[in-house]
Amino acid sequence: MNVAVVGATGYGSAELIRILERHPHVTLTQLVSSSQPGEHLGNIFPHLSHLSFELDEIDLDALAEAADAVFFAAPAGVSSRLLPPLAERGLICIDLAGDFRLSGDTYQEWYGASPPPEPWLSQAAYGLSEWFPSSIRKADVIANPGCYPTAALMALAPLVQEGVLDEGTVIVDGKSGFSGAGRGVKQTSLFCEVNENAYPYKVGQHRHTPEMEQVASTLGNRKQSVLFTPQIVPMSRGILVTLYGRAGDGWSTSRLRELAEETYRDSYFVRVRGEGRWPRTKEVQGSNFCDISYEWDERTHTVIGIAAIDNLVKGAAGQAVQNLNLRMGWPETAGLEMPPQYP
Repeated sequence: MNVAVVGATGYGSAELIRILERHPHVTLTQLVSSSQPGEHLGNIFPHLSHLSFELDEIDLDALAEAADAVFFAAPAGVSSRLLPPLAERGLICIDLAGDFRLSGDTYQEWYGASPPPEPWLSQAAYGLSEWFPSSIRKADVIANPGCYPTAALMALAPLVQEGVLDEGTVIVDGKSGFSGAGRGVKQTSLFCEVNENAYPYKVGQHRHTPEMEQVASTLGNRKQSVLFTPQIVPMSRGILVTLYGRAGDGWSTSRLRELAEETYRDSYFVRVRGEGRWPRTKEVQGSNFCDISYEWDERTHTVIGIAAIDNLVKGAAGQAVQNLNLRMGWPETAGLEMPPQYP
């Protein structure tokens, strides 16, 4: 199957290219960039200099001719414009930006822009692979989840589906390596700004908040509010999410772990950690794994859920390829059988 990548110069794109190159069922045929057309891939990513690619300008006719599936790894707003005409031509489109994740009104509110056109917005499948495989298998437009929502929802989804949590707000504390901020050069990306420093950003305003709420409400069959605070920590990659939710009597750490183990029994990429063994970002780095664990705090009747992912793999490129595998009926692990990098 021939595949292309639109927006081929970011960190997530580099991981996508790395994964697709080794995928047994695809051939990477075109890389598109509006910022560096004509540039050789090896000059942008020297670690990929063994691949003979020159970046192309966007040409929808050429793209439709070159590919059967397209990954959109461009900034928000690009796929809203470019994806529909390619989907109309029968291409499978997987969007790694936020354009197709939210309802139209919610997108307008949080992104301050017009939502993507119908019918593609309403037809898009939300690509949280372990939770929506049936809709992903039938979809020609797949909205890849955000990195923070992927980590948060993998820990939160079993709780809301089972009705563990009381009504009320779930607190989500997210810590991310700086690659999640993108590859653009700005003051906040300077070494002296990031090194030996940790800080919150977009407090109460992050666009991933409504995404978490929308999916958690769907899975729990009731409105679920989320209070989300993202934070940057001084590492290149990885996300660690800790969530807190109040619950009634009858729960224990072992029972929560048993719930997660049963929920993810057939999910190769989810590893439920043993009691007292907490997820660490280093232990999922470079892989498509999500490690989760739970603790029951009897004193406050609070469920504590913790999840770790690589923001560029399970939080972006890896899950996008996992979704392509689901859509095509290939083994879910195809091209993704790489163990974590350690140390």
